[in-house]
Amino acid sequence: MKNDALLKTIQLGKYALPNRVFMAPMTRGRANNPENTATPLIAEYYRQRASAGLLITEGSQVSPQAVGYISTPGIYSPAQIEGWKLVTAAVHDKGGHIFCQLWHCGRMSHPDFHAGKLPVAPSAINPQDKSFTAEGFKDTVTPRALTIDEIHETTNDFQKAAENAIAAGFDGVEIHSANGYLFHQFFTNCSNTRKDEYGGSRENKARFFFETLDAVGNAIGLDKVGIRLNPSAHGFFGITIDKDTIPTFEYIVERLNDYRALAYAHFVEPMLPVDNVPYAVKEIARYFRPRYQGTLVINCGFKKDSANRILEEGFADAVAFGKAFISNPDLVERIGTDAKWARWNDSTFYTPTAEGLTDYPRLT
Repeated sequence: MKNDALLKTIQLGKYALPNRVFMAPMTRGRANNPENTATPLIAEYYRQRASAGLLITEGSQVSPQAVGYISTPGIYSPAQIEGWKLVTAAVHDKGGHIFCQLWHCGRMSHPDFHAGKLPVAPSAINPQDKSFTAEGFKDTVTPRALTIDEIHETTNDFQKAAENAIAAGFDGVEIHSANGYLFHQFFTNCSNTRKDEYGGSRENKARFFFETLDAVGNAIGLDKVGIRLNPSAHGFFGITIDKDTIPTFEYIVERLNDYRALAYAHFVEPMLPVDNVPYAVKEIARYFRPRYQGTLVINCGFKKDSANRILEEGFADAVAFGKAFISNPDLVERIGTDAKWARWNDSTFYTPTAEGLTDYPRLT
């Protein structure tokens, strides 16, 4: 079992990681306090999983405007920096490495989070979805289009959040540019109908993303920055694929080759079936590996055998596991001993207690 590709070491920037089993970012909804700070309970959750080659935190909003869900942590205030220090210290004490995922929900939000004001987006287009608020799920609304000055301010928010993450002890950050959130909203025609330099052409739709990547990389070093992309997202959070979608992502991915020091690019396989979706790509790692020369991390739906296979075939350099890490804090050890994986409990994914967070047993 020690010959598993998943258990081989990997160099990520300046970090020598002990394995290629990464923990994917997953919203857990436990920052249920007025400051939306990480807590000792959250620190214990990440500490239990520190044997992962790399832990990527749940999305952490970069500003009050970025909020889109209840009880999610932020990385923009002094109190939030202090809260995250509990987490990074716990992980580092176990010899682990951890990146903070930087998040802006954009239109996937609700006025309840913004004192009655509208969420922001590239264009004033309602995603026609649901927002999880303190009063339960509510219908999304038509957002307000960001001005050019506000786009620049949001880039500054990401830069400051990255600096805050390093101050909190994180080893790096991941820019969340997937799954229908703000950057992804700029990439797609279904959410971006702008006529200025941030809409229309592929270059324009990606401009905000690359301006932010430049700002974050200049602030903390590109070798401490990862990015996340979901090219075949379709049918959720208002995202639909059209003939321009994959060519836009091809442009983004190929341009990322200019960022040679980038820690990694984290891709997501289709989260919903796309067999009958025109223009969609069904196998993301296999499609984009020839187009990307850097470290490629792949996520979504992998088991031990399929993960080993994708690494052995050279289509990815590491595999990020999500739900499997929720119910298996010792997932790396289970892979190494070929032990059975415990099943997760969906009903406790976002509840505010330790149940379903830190009470999954390890192998005896």
